Amino acid sequence: MKREELVSYLDELLEPGKFRDYCPNGLQVEGRDEVRCIVTGVTASQALLDAAMARGADTILVHHGYFWKGEDGRVTGMRRRRLGALIEHDINLLAYHLPLDAHPELGNNAQLAARLGWLADGRFGEQDIAWQGALAEPTELAVLAAKVAQALGRTPLVIGDPVRPIRRIAWCSGGAQGYFEQAIALGVDAFLSGEISEQTVHLARESGVAYLAAGHHATERGGVMALAGHLAERFGLSCEFVDVDNPV
Repeated sequence: MKREELVSYLDELLEPGKFRDYCPNGLQVEGRDEVRCIVTGVTASQALLDAAMARGADTILVHHGYFWKGEDGRVTGMRRRRLGALIEHDINLLAYHLPLDAHPELGNNAQLAARLGWLADGRFGEQDIAWQGALAEPTELAVLAAKVAQALGRTPLVIGDPVRPIRRIAWCSGGAQGYFEQAIALGVDAFLSGEISEQTVHLARESGVAYLAAGHHATERGGVMALAGHLAERFGLSCEFVDVDNPV
């Protein structure tokens, strides 16, 4: 399909215009006009670019792209090498950040719920980016943490009483520890995100609400994987997710 057809479809599907984001969503670097082979990944790192070039991809689709708000915009060093590789090999770079966290079916938070069997029943936070809901059945915190580890392939850092029963949970992929106080106010038993800050530990201990830090990368693989599968099924494109390991 044509590049502009793909961009138009993704913009309609993910609705980036609804979000006040920290980076441009959609086409970030223009490459070939014809799209046949897409490599997807969490972050447009050099390792992902190298994997895409090795596979002969004409398009890279990621959650974390380039041109972040407040970042030094000079094209030097690492930035020059990355952009140079894309331009030299005529590869399109598409990135969708908050829109891919929030999408009700393909988004990172939707995919977390699907993988873990959580029953979503509400949204909260800025632009309704965070989710809340119930577990299919009450589960002790330690058992929940083990299920998260199995589903995401990463052992979460857990703050809370291991035998505490968890009935209601709130969650938001990536670096969303700033929503923890709002989650506490909602009356949930636990909150899961990708990252944790120093003060988050004290909030968890003093509120009694458990906190699970399951990894920024690990909690944000689901969206691009689901989107790759959707594009392959709908348009018959070659779409391969490449997981560049990241322990954070």
